[in-house]
Amino acid sequence: MTSRAKDLPADLSLEHLHNNACLIARQAGALILAVYEQDFHVTEKTDRSPLTEADMAAHNHIVTALKDLTPALPVLSEESDRIPFSERSGWRTYWLVDPLDGTREFVKRNGEFTVNIALIHDHEPVLGVVYAPVLDLCYTAARGLGASRNASGAGPEAIRVGRRRRHPVVAGSRSHGTERMGRLLERLGKHELISMGSSLKFCLVAEGRADIYPRLGPTCEWDTAAAQCVVCEAGGQVVDLQGEPLRYNTRESLRNPEFLVIGDERWLDTLTGIASSI
Repeated sequence: MTSRAKDLPADLSLEHLHNNACLIARQAGALILAVYEQDFHVTEKTDRSPLTEADMAAHNHIVTALKDLTPALPVLSEESDRIPFSERSGWRTYWLVDPLDGTREFVKRNGEFTVNIALIHDHEPVLGVVYAPVLDLCYTAARGLGASRNASGAGPEAIRVGRRRRHPVVAGSRSHGTERMGRLLERLGKHELISMGSSLKFCLVAEGRADIYPRLGPTCEWDTAAAQCVVCEAGGQVVDLQGEPLRYNTRESLRNPEFLVIGDERWLDTLTGIASSI
């Protein structure tokens, strides 16, 4: 297996970066847990989404650690997202981070939140780490190295998407259900729904516990990049409603289009057809 994405700078080894990104995510997770296990204050950002001191502690640690690891690479984090496109457009390789994905789940104290670290190269995620601190569960992937699941007390276990079931298992958002999602599920027919917070929904598809995850609602690029890499290296797809893979840093807005996470590719035509008609 190769540890280098096509045309990645010669001094960057994906295997080396992968190992360090995993360590950095775990360190950030420890800082998050230190806040999670005591009383904490919740404020609101301008988009009305919640923000806690855990978000900022993880952000500060990850940004500092990644800049130490790769001084030449920019870092774009949810908590430092005001870098203009005129500057970002010149980036070919950079880190994309959500220091605490699922702050609503953090506030609810249900454990379904993650640290997300991705390396983007030529608008595609080529490395992804998704770490759930409460569960001590880490999903990781790098281009050409496959995807793995590392549970507490166990070594890394390779993961693959599942084969198409007759009645699909659908991963759905714990906190962001929509009327259109309800219509999609109705059109899909008989199915099982697993509700989950944060990017863990992607990981359910990546490890074969779910077949599909339709996202018919707003997300930003840092919400999806790390988990997209995990899904794709596990044999799945993350595509917009026209069937095109999600791409990164291609426009002024950092909002994603609505998208579908698919295990077996035989679900693609069914889901894009339903999504285009609701």
